[in-house]
Amino acid sequence: MALQVPLVLGDRIVSPMSSPNILDLISSQWTLNNPAMDISIPASFPSYAHLDLYANQVIGNPEYGLNDFNLRWIWKQNWTYTTNIEDLQVTGATCKLESVWQVLTIDRSPGYDQTFLLFQGLDTFTTIELCGQHVSYTNNQFRQYYFDITDVLAQCKGPLTLRLNFGSAPQITEDIANEPGQTDWPSGVKGLFEIPHREFMRKEQNDFGWDWGPAFAPAGPWQPGFVVQLNREQQQVHPRNVLVDIYREGQRNNLIPDQSRPWVINASIDYIGGHIQNPSLSFVLRDAMNRTVADADFQNIISVPGIVTGLTTVSDDTVDLWWPVGMGPQTLYWLTVEVSDTNNSTIASVSRRVGFRTIVLNELPVTDEEISIGVAPGNHWHFEINGHPFFAKGSNFIPPDVFWPRVTPQRIRSLFDAVVSGNQNMLRVWSSGAYSPDFMYEAADEMGILLWSEFEFGDTLYPVDKDFLDNVYEEAVYQVRRVNHHPSLAYWAGGNELENLELPIAQEAAPSEFPRILAEYEKLFLSTLFPAVFENSRSISYAPSSTSNGFISLNFTDAPYMQQRYDNLEPGYIYGETDYYHYDSSVAFNNSVYSVGRFSNEFGYHSMPSLQTWQEYLPESDLFFNSTTIIYRNRHYPPGGLNTTNYQNTSKGMGELTVAAQRWYPTPIKTDPIANFSAWCWTTQVFQADYYGAQIQFYRRGSGLPQRTLGSLYWQLEDQWAAPTWAGIDRAGRWKILHYRAKDLYSNVIISPFWNATTRELELWVTSDLWGEIHGTVDAQWYNWEGEEVDVDGGLRGQEVKVGALNSTKVFATTLDYDASNLIMRANVTVVGKLPNSGVTTTFHHTNWFHAKPLSQTKLVDPGLTLAYDEEKNQFTVTANSGVSAWTWLDTPTGVVVAFDDNGFWLAKGRTKRLGFRVIQDDTGGDWINQVTIQSLWNNTIAD
Repeated sequence: MALQVPLVLGDRIVSPMSSPNILDLISSQWTLNNPAMDISIPASFPSYAHLDLYANQVIGNPEYGLNDFNLRWIWKQNWTYTTNIEDLQVTGATCKLESVWQVLTIDRSPGYDQTFLLFQGLDTFTTIELCGQHVSYTNNQFRQYYFDITDVLAQCKGPLTLRLNFGSAPQITEDIANEPGQTDWPSGVKGLFEIPHREFMRKEQNDFGWDWGPAFAPAGPWQPGFVVQLNREQQQVHPRNVLVDIYREGQRNNLIPDQSRPWVINASIDYIGGHIQNPSLSFVLRDAMNRTVADADFQNIISVPGIVTGLTTVSDDTVDLWWPVGMGPQTLYWLTVEVSDTNNSTIASVSRRVGFRTIVLNELPVTDEEISIGVAPGNHWHFEINGHPFFAKGSNFIPPDVFWPRVTPQRIRSLFDAVVSGNQNMLRVWSSGAYSPDFMYEAADEMGILLWSEFEFGDTLYPVDKDFLDNVYEEAVYQVRRVNHHPSLAYWAGGNELENLELPIAQEAAPSEFPRILAEYEKLFLSTLFPAVFENSRSISYAPSSTSNGFISLNFTDAPYMQQRYDNLEPGYIYGETDYYHYDSSVAFNNSVYSVGRFSNEFGYHSMPSLQTWQEYLPESDLFFNSTTIIYRNRHYPPGGLNTTNYQNTSKGMGELTVAAQRWYPTPIKTDPIANFSAWCWTTQVFQADYYGAQIQFYRRGSGLPQRTLGSLYWQLEDQWAAPTWAGIDRAGRWKILHYRAKDLYSNVIISPFWNATTRELELWVTSDLWGEIHGTVDAQWYNWEGEEVDVDGGLRGQEVKVGALNSTKVFATTLDYDASNLIMRANVTVVGKLPNSGVTTTFHHTNWFHAKPLSQTKLVDPGLTLAYDEEKNQFTVTANSGVSAWTWLDTPTGVVVAFDDNGFWLAKGRTKRLGFRVIQDDTGGDWINQVTIQSLWNNTIAD
């Protein structure tokens, strides 16, 4: 008898009663081959050619220096992964709920008369051979593929050699683009960043370059694979994918559900094996303590080859709701679904961890009642959780690594810790990367982070021939069914910047062709992707594009199913979501130019990573602001092709960083070149944080203005390499000032100054995202830079304030004379209110600072900062002894990554701030604590 070990595939459980023979390809001995270059080396699985070449020291670190240019030869080659599938070894997995068994060897006996290869992800153009025989071909990174190799196995007399031949995606897409009669678009539509023709492949689009990342175009088996053996006579099957859709009775996509109706559970199992005749389905729902809260048989069973589906209902009082972080508990349950045959024997059993919630994107018209209380007419564009509108606070998530196999659950959880610590409740998982892995949704489920998810299309238009659309439809159906059970899944968008960017470019460039282009767009994003969502889920909303003006109407019977608004706008009405980018830093703090809309899904400005992070990826000789290597690594603005000398475009981006720093802040004058470079990097981060802060406050204030803005997602959360980018967390995991500033301004209650430089009018607003009214007091005092309080007409002490639910209120307004513009205002709000789903009254505090004059024109003084570490309390203490400290910053040495409770803050004279911290990574053995330094913007004015 073959040795057996427990096995779990994600959170899917295969019943031992069925006893399929499942072999994990991760445990095999793989080889990476390229005969043309005489390369044959040990390889991993999953992996990419770049990673295996690096692991075997054929190449250096792909992220170091200019290796993204130096290693282009890799993506120009074809690569083959080879193994003998009889050589599988023990992997040692553990089961979550019950024992499941894995047999370690291929069984050629009659006991298993059906064998499959099952791949969760092959990137991208792959030819599969077994025992010298062709098995199949793949052309989609995002699909699950399975192949019946029963006959190949029976005919094979030699070793079971499996070959996965990966073709060069850039070369293949070049060939596709040059096919006779191939689809083409007007100039400027194809969104070229670096490697051309990405629109012809179903592969991670940013693999061909983007304005914040390199173009490695990797190839390889990027996700797990398995060999599955079944016995047809025993009706053995193997679940390969599972849909669980939980929704309110009568609910439909994009429409507001009735919260009083019971829950419906729709379970649908995709399986490998023979057709299950007349099956029955049952379920058990267990809570986190493994107590059964519900169990029953499914009704309305439908069984077709490869799929079995059933429905059941659960009463509302049986389960507790799942809520995003800050709005209530993240209650999760285990749902186990069993498939049984006519003899009531279990054929298969699958488990999914689920939550009960409704999440809807409300794009419905503003009602007359809402207009009567001050909401501008038009259409809504906001999310509602369990019937409650809320303010979405967050950022945009990009692929966190240039090579996805290196992304571990631990790394995602570290990022998500930063998200929750940063007071964010939503991430927009940007399209044109890769679909989020199961472990990312699982972490989001536990931590209460909503994931706005997108299909992988962006910043270009795409072909609509039948083969392409069929491929896309299968991709979308698989992905929708795979992740639909996660309560953190908030929404599906068809792609990025299609309606607000690509269609207008096409219309302007070729007005006569535009009707055809628009029809093709709708064929893909309305008649292909939307059905893939609503045919498989009633619980999730869909929109074809981020950003858009929303829909006019929708139906679920006739294509195109959703009628988009496009530019059919009524004057004075407000529609849809916005994004905003403006790289003229002279208007950075002019809030009259910011976008006015119901929701802001992108805005930002680039900055440099810290010196410590640069040191991990560049030699010291390149550590100056406009070094050749840094200029080359900057992809803003993109080269628009395979240029290796991108000075013309990237110098614009570097210039924007320089001018913004010089315009608004004292620029560094350090005599030590490395210290000066570090100060310049830091100052670009100050501008970034300052600029984003102004916009976050503008959009949050909009919750109480006619636009009724209910979302702010800045671009972007994190980096995938070290370069000047829009990230708030750099490649090494270090928080830039932006992440700290966003954390502060995403607090539940904030006080915000708004300054009109033309009229010299200053207003203070208090904003709350709580679901109940708050009340308290506001204080505002004026200071000079020496930290002395100055009596200026217009200050206030103890002014009462009341703010309604999810709203904003103006509490102060004045006109400043010239003298006051040389001063600083410190504003405070202290209010009481209740957190959502909490009966406990809580006190909320927030402090903010205002200065009318750019700090570059202000004579800063030495704030006399002192820093101490309290070993007993394990916290740092910062004190400003002789003046106001602007943008106070605790800096850490190389070898450690630390997240402080706060950083990049302002500190009044005589004030002390105590700071705890969380160590993310430490290679110093704890010695970093003795090397922390303190600085403020004043330090830019001194040479040492």
